[in-house]
Amino acid sequence: MTRTRAILLSVTGLLCFSALPDALHLAPVLVGAQEPEYHPQQLTQQAPPPARRPRRRMDSHTALGLGRLPDAEAAKRGEPLYNQNCLACHGEGARGGIGPNLVRSVLVLHDDDDSEIAKVIRGGRPQAGMPPFTELTEQQQHDIAEYLHQLVELAANRGLYKGSETMTSGNVDKGKAFFAANCASCHSVTGDLAGIGTKYSQPSALIMRIAWPADHGPVTATVTTPAGQKVTGTLEHYDDFETTLKTDDGKTSTWSTDSVHVEVPDKLAGHRALLPRYSDDNLHDLTRYLLTIK
Repeated sequence: MTRTRAILLSVTGLLCFSALPDALHLAPVLVGAQEPEYHPQQLTQQAPPPARRPRRRMDSHTALGLGRLPDAEAAKRGEPLYNQNCLACHGEGARGGIGPNLVRSVLVLHDDDDSEIAKVIRGGRPQAGMPPFTELTEQQQHDIAEYLHQLVELAANRGLYKGSETMTSGNVDKGKAFFAANCASCHSVTGDLAGIGTKYSQPSALIMRIAWPADHGPVTATVTTPAGQKVTGTLEHYDDFETTLKTDDGKTSTWSTDSVHVEVPDKLAGHRALLPRYSDDNLHDLTRYLLTIK
């Protein structure tokens, strides 16, 4: 091969190689463009992230979709008007009697501006035996309607529920007698139950504690060893494999569970025995009595 022919072949090869990216539609790759240059000043020029909007807590009324809030002052005026004119048929608290339950009435639930309720009050429903109440003014009709809406609100909105601080059922003397006959052998109103009426101020909490007590204190047990020795102390660990007991002198002993006999007294045995014997009156009487122990 002559020198001239070799040069021509080399030039042709270079031209073909340089034209290859264009033929394949490939963008040229620059070694220096593999990673962006780092400029610290760019970090300070970036806009700060937008501040997070505070999360608004939705109240229970809005969450339940109960519409507008009833007018509390109008409802207060409407209660005696309802009791005087409507209670005989629709019952206490509008829960129904010989007339329908108004707390669940579709008309009441959907009447947002009181116009439909007022129309029924004015005109009555003769076909259902309800007379018209033409002597009531528009304001009085509105007040009765607001009282009904207030009753719906109180029934539907559990966010307003509160435990009663007072108890009207039960008899203190009967509760004292029941305590003496069934509880005094283990409890004392001047000892472990001193001030219980202050500790459990809500009757519902105390009655639940009476019916379903719980003992979270240390468990005392007696272990009979293989040699026949009885050891009493606090049960530190007890399962199918090992039993560990801590005695009053602070020493601990561990045995294989299948080699010893473990006796754990049931502190709540008396309560369990009373469960099938309790009547509603018993529980209310006992609770009413214990609430007096301050």
